Amino acid sequence: MTDAQDTAADSSLRTTGGTPPDDAGSSVTGAPIPLLEPREGIPPVVADEDALARVIAAFAAGSGPVAVDAERASGYRYGQRAYLVQLRREGAGTALIDPVACPDLSGLGEALAGVEWVLHAATQDLPCLREIGMMPSSLFDTELAGRLAGFPRVGLGAMVESVLGFVLEKGHSAVDWSTRPLPEPWLRYAALDVELLVDLRDALEKELDRQGKLEWARQEFDAIASAPPAEPRKDPWRRTSGMHKVRRRRQLGVVRELWQTRDRIAQKRDVSPGKVLSDAAIVEAALALPATVHALSGLNGFGHRMGRRQLEQWQAAVDRAKALPDAGLPLPGQPVTGPPPPRAWADKDPEAAARLSAARAAVSALAEQLNMPQENLIAPDSVRRLCWEPPKVMDAATVGTALAAYGARPWQVEQVTTALVTALSA
Repeated sequence: MTDAQDTAADSSLRTTGGTPPDDAGSSVTGAPIPLLEPREGIPPVVADEDALARVIAAFAAGSGPVAVDAERASGYRYGQRAYLVQLRREGAGTALIDPVACPDLSGLGEALAGVEWVLHAATQDLPCLREIGMMPSSLFDTELAGRLAGFPRVGLGAMVESVLGFVLEKGHSAVDWSTRPLPEPWLRYAALDVELLVDLRDALEKELDRQGKLEWARQEFDAIASAPPAEPRKDPWRRTSGMHKVRRRRQLGVVRELWQTRDRIAQKRDVSPGKVLSDAAIVEAALALPATVHALSGLNGFGHRMGRRQLEQWQAAVDRAKALPDAGLPLPGQPVTGPPPPRAWADKDPEAAARLSAARAAVSALAEQLNMPQENLIAPDSVRRLCWEPPKVMDAATVGTALAAYGARPWQVEQVTTALVTALSA
C-alpha cells in the first residue's frame, strides 16, 4: 500500500469517504478526506546530534524517493533560513529536524545522494536547504509538474485534494517558525505536508506520461537541480515598494540610505526589515526630505510609537543622503543589460514591437493548445530578447540556437521554434 491508500484505510484519520487516484493518475471524484493526523503520529523534533545520526541512518536505509520540505520565518526574521526541515521516505517514516539546533545537515544530504528528492515549489526551499548542507542531485517538483500538466491550481493543498482526494490543513503556513518550542498543531501541520508528497509525485508522473510531457518535466527538474546559487541582487533597495513615486536623484539617495540603514538594523536584530521600518515610511521620508526630527515625526510611519532615539537614527540617514554630492547620488532606473521594457518598444523600435506582439500571440496560442502556462512553455524574457535582436537569417536553426543560448531547454526549443519563426517572419 502507498501512504495514501494506507491512510484512506484507517478510518481514525478521516471524517468522510474518498479514494486515492486511479492508475491513470486522474483527479479523484467524491468528497475529499480531511487528513487529520500523520500515519505514525507526530514524530519528536530532532534537536541533537545523536537523534540526527539515527535519522540519517534510517533515511539512508529507506527506499524510493524522499519527500522534503522546509519552513522559514518570512515576515518575522531576517533572511530566508530554514527553521524546520521535514522529510519522509518509505521505510524511514517522517522526520522533523530543527536546523537551529542541528545547523549542519550535510551528513543527511550525503546519505541521500543519488536519491530523488520530491519537493513542492522546489526553488523556494532549495536556497535555505543549501545553506544547511542539503542539495539534491535529482528532484521531482510537484508544483511544476502540476503546471506542466495543466492543473488550474497548483498549491500543495489544492493539488493533494484534486489528485489524491485528501484535504490538508493550511492554517499554519504563515506562522513564525522560529518560535521555540514549536507548538504541537504546527508540528502536525508540518508532518502532514510531506505525508502524501511521494504519492502526489507518483500520480503526477503518470499524468505527465499520459500527456506525453514526462520528458519535458524531467528536463525542467534537471535544470533546477543543476542551477547554481542565484547571484546577489544588484541595488536591492530599488525594489522598495512604492519606488515609482520617487523621481529625483536626491530622493533616490534618501531611499537608498534609509533602506541600507534599516537592513543593517534588521540583520543585527534578526528581524524582518519590514518590522523595523515599512517601505511606505521610507518612500514618505524620501518624498518629504524632512529637515528635522520633528518634521520626520509628522510623517506616516514615524508616528508617536517611535522613540526619540529611533527618530534620530532615521533623520541621520536622511541627512547623510542630503549631504551627498551630486556625483554620489544614484541614477534613476537600473542599468539595462537586455531589451528595454516592452512598453517603450513602440517608440524605440516599432518593428521590434510588432515582432513581440506576433510572438506573444503565437506563444499564447501554443500554450493554450498544450494546456500549460505560457511562462512554463518558454520564458518571456527569452521571447523578448529574440524579438529585440532577431537572427539575421530567420529559420528554425538560428531561432533554436538563440533560444538555447537564452537558457531554453531542448523540449521548449522543439515546441516553440516553428511557431516563433512563422510569427517573426510574418
